Amino acid sequence: MKIAFVGKGGSGKTTLSSLFIRHLAANEAHVVAVDADINQHLGAALGLDEQEAAALPAMGAQLPLIKDYLRGSNPRIASAATMIKTTPPGEGSRLLRVREDNPVYDACARTVRLDDGDIRLMATGPFNESDLGVACYHSKVGAVELCLNHLVDGPDEYVVVDMTAGSDSFASGLFTRFDMTFLVAEPTRKGVSVYRQYKEYARDFGVALKVVGNKVQGEDDLDFLRAEVGDDLLVGIGHSDWVRTMEKGRPAPFELLEADNRMALQALQNAAEDSYGLRDWERYTRQMVHFHLKNAESWGNEKTGADLAAQVDPAFVLHEHLVDAGAAQPA
Repeated sequence: MKIAFVGKGGSGKTTLSSLFIRHLAANEAHVVAVDADINQHLGAALGLDEQEAAALPAMGAQLPLIKDYLRGSNPRIASAATMIKTTPPGEGSRLLRVREDNPVYDACARTVRLDDGDIRLMATGPFNESDLGVACYHSKVGAVELCLNHLVDGPDEYVVVDMTAGSDSFASGLFTRFDMTFLVAEPTRKGVSVYRQYKEYARDFGVALKVVGNKVQGEDDLDFLRAEVGDDLLVGIGHSDWVRTMEKGRPAPFELLEADNRMALQALQNAAEDSYGLRDWERYTRQMVHFHLKNAESWGNEKTGADLAAQVDPAFVLHEHLVDAGAAQPA
């Protein structure tokens, strides 16, 4: 299942993403984690030192390889150069799986050893000084969107994406790629201010959205969050000495995380699993095509010099049962 963490800057989004990833690993789940935030801190939150985090390969730098691999033998795609971030798979495309080895993972992913198991970590790469004035961060997350469009996952497989802060998460169709989006919010007016905007987008596209209250100090904080977001409030997470120790660079074994916070993380996993059980693969594919046609018309056709609408395979529906040695077949 595919899960996104979103929220305002400073909400604790990356910290909660890392805790959830550790929780999944402790439950022996298969996990691919993706740092898609403009500030690349997920690696450090998962225990990498500064040098290790800086050495993570940038997905954006591997975009030609990603496109060439995913294109496969799809006859509707003339060349990898005509693929954009929204290009959907079709007959002949190569698909990605969480547990397999493939050239995309070889180039873009690194194994991170946690207390209770290993996970794969991928990163878009930092938005650095050389990008200023010439690049948009949305172009950097294009590699993530392309991979998610070509990724099929089962019920015991998790792709966890730490998204960019604020409403930028909705600047493309990427936000429709997830079974569950967790909005991390502090119990303050500023903390919940972005909720209504997220809710509107989520409602329009049938995106499952739950609010996770962070830095909750008592029942009054929970009452405030309930008044602001209603039934979308899933759980509240309070102060954690374990997290404070981790942030000082002296992480304790994950099994020592406070029991209340472990229970809260399990509530997140349960909500994600329930949402995955409702996944509509046909709608998932339709939304993929919708955003591809929208991007093709607005900028893609002009940029590539091709009619990108022709890349859409009308008979194709993405589904986990399509994968056979990584190749897609028509529905």
